[in-house]
Amino acid sequence: MNASTDLVRRFESAFAPLETAVAAGRIPGGVLGIVEQDGSRLVRATGLAQRVPAARPMREETWFDLASLTKVIFTTPRILALAEAGTIDLDAPLTSVLPDLRQYDPNAWERKVTFRQCLGHQTPFPAVIPIYTYGRDADLLRAFVLQREWRAGPPVYSDINFILLGLALERLSGKTIRAMDPGPGFAFAAEPEDAAATEDCTWRHRVLCGEVHDDNCCALQGAGHAGLFGTAASVLDFALGLLDGSGASKDTIALMREPLSEKRTHGWEHPYQDWSGGRLCGPGTIGHTGFTGTGLWIDFDKGRAWTLLTNRIHPTRHFDSGIVALRQAVGDLVNGA
Repeated sequence: MNASTDLVRRFESAFAPLETAVAAGRIPGGVLGIVEQDGSRLVRATGLAQRVPAARPMREETWFDLASLTKVIFTTPRILALAEAGTIDLDAPLTSVLPDLRQYDPNAWERKVTFRQCLGHQTPFPAVIPIYTYGRDADLLRAFVLQREWRAGPPVYSDINFILLGLALERLSGKTIRAMDPGPGFAFAAEPEDAAATEDCTWRHRVLCGEVHDDNCCALQGAGHAGLFGTAASVLDFALGLLDGSGASKDTIALMREPLSEKRTHGWEHPYQDWSGGRLCGPGTIGHTGFTGTGLWIDFDKGRAWTLLTNRIHPTRHFDSGIVALRQAVGDLVNGA
């Protein structure tokens, strides 16, 4: 479908700060995509998919390691569908599916954590720990996650919540996550020549390209918090399915939009001061970002979604890419008057 004059104007404005960031050398490259509820869309790439060891251009069709977008594109819809089907109860503890969670201490607080609390990051789990440093055997690491006495603290955004949700999906399906269907247009790896490079990994001793960047997901050989790959087109297709109702049930979409806290819904974020989507989103917007430099925002009020996919950690995360300000600037220009 042909893009309207208004969509073209918004896209051109929003693409400019990405081009500026690339020209300044802060980000190697990126792809911006916008889709309207009527299906019209625009996608454009700029910069490099890879800098080292050899330069390779970014393309509109480049595959990205979506990082934590896995949480909202893969894990959240599957957990909510299981709840809608009556297979799980969102307010039941994880032990209803993972009875061996902290099985040696019947009174452990971890045994009381519910599916809904994990989806909304309302648990005492820490943000993350380097699980990958505890060994290379994926099954033993799964057991480690289940049996570890976790340090409790105030609720924070936590990968552990979604690692556990991923383990529940595996237990219910009898399959590892990497043996599951990743969804239309998605995968758990990509051909290196087709993918945006991420880091020059200090423990895998290579530039990662087409294989998962997240250390814990790599060691677990698939997990619920990271590991999904996709293109701008597949991310926009997913977003359009939520905008027009074709990609999930009405009840599931309602839960994705339902606030559970000041910042979070079931799986997603909603607008708050200084959030990643900028200041001009409608109040019914949901969004999420990924550590590798990815993001997706869906504004149900305006009937519009946009994705900004970058390789901002290539070849290293230890550099201020300005991604936070870039995301906000792009969001404001997508939604500006």
